[in-house]
Amino acid sequence: MRIVRSASVTWTGGMKDGVGAVSTDSGALDGYPYGFGSRFEGVQGTNPEELIAAAHASCFTMALAMMLAKANHTVVKLETEARVSLESAGDGFAITSSRLKLKGQVTGLDIDGLTAIAHEAKAGCPVSKVLNTDVVLEVTAA
Repeated sequence: MRIVRSASVTWTGGMKDGVGAVSTDSGALDGYPYGFGSRFEGVQGTNPEELIAAAHASCFTMALAMMLAKANHTVVKLETEARVSLESAGDGFAITSSRLKLKGQVTGLDIDGLTAIAHEAKAGCPVSKVLNTDVVLEVTAA
């Protein structure tokens, strides 16, 4: 099975004064703004690191839910936050880490059991695999 998803961007202007708009085939994003200000100055809009964080958190959580179901565990609630770090590196920037913070409540599974399965899900998550950076996982009970 092969699934292909796509997104597109339009950009006008220079680096600092330019404006971009990102769209996805699903329509979840439709001309959503991004640019220098939303990436580096806290201006309203999105940025590549935020989009990577959303992708990582959602992919990891789905992988974990699948693994828990296969092990016959019932999920009450899983909440995942991903924090992607962009740092100066040499003469440019690099994404240096993605930190996953999971709060989970799974019927009949203690924190140690959840942590073990969560680490397997982190390793198996396709987004974790594509990130060429340090992926850290913290697990707490909900």
